[in-house]
Amino acid sequence: MNIRNEETKDYREVEELTRQAFWNLHSPGCDEHYLVHVMRGHADFISNLDFVIEHEGRIIANIMFTKAKLVEKNGNAKEILTFGPLSVLPEYQRKGYGRMLVEHSFKKAVEMGYDTIVIFGNPENYIPFGFKSSKHYNIYVGNNIFPTALLVKELCDVAIPVGNWEFHESPIYELDSKAVEEFDKTFESVAKEYKQSQELFYIYSHSQVN
Repeated sequence: MNIRNEETKDYREVEELTRQAFWNLHSPGCDEHYLVHVMRGHADFISNLDFVIEHEGRIIANIMFTKAKLVEKNGNAKEILTFGPLSVLPEYQRKGYGRMLVEHSFKKAVEMGYDTIVIFGNPENYIPFGFKSSKHYNIYVGNNIFPTALLVKELCDVAIPVGNWEFHESPIYELDSKAVEEFDKTFESVAKEYKQSQELFYIYSHSQVN
């Protein structure tokens, strides 16, 4: 097993594994493989934090980071990180590979001078990594909304100053659904289906902490 930076030759293989990891998970089909495809060329993408796990000559997992920021009402801004997709091939899930990537990338992020990560994610998956509700840090989106899925990880003690912070993620996460559909046609056809995980994702993504 080897953790290393993604290389150009890995691009399609990583897109394939991302599609397999997310297909029908959050909605019928998925768009995460297209996100991976376009993210690499965006100004907010951090190539030094783009890692894969290679196992027996096969890439089985990948994590990608982008720049984000926290902004106070007075205009003060703090540059932070967000990550996603975090992809693990279905047959390798729940075996610790995702944790390896997360812990490895967090260590590298600290070495690069970053101290805060904010993501939208399933709390059940990320609380074990030390993530907490954004409500604890007064980090919100829009009109003082604290989404249940908005999670915060400080990479060092007291990384986030006391204040009221609005989270701004990279615009790269705003995807064109038609472009996603066209890109997906370049892959092997797979049935789009309903799964219970989609309802859980809907609840987390549409609820908030009061």
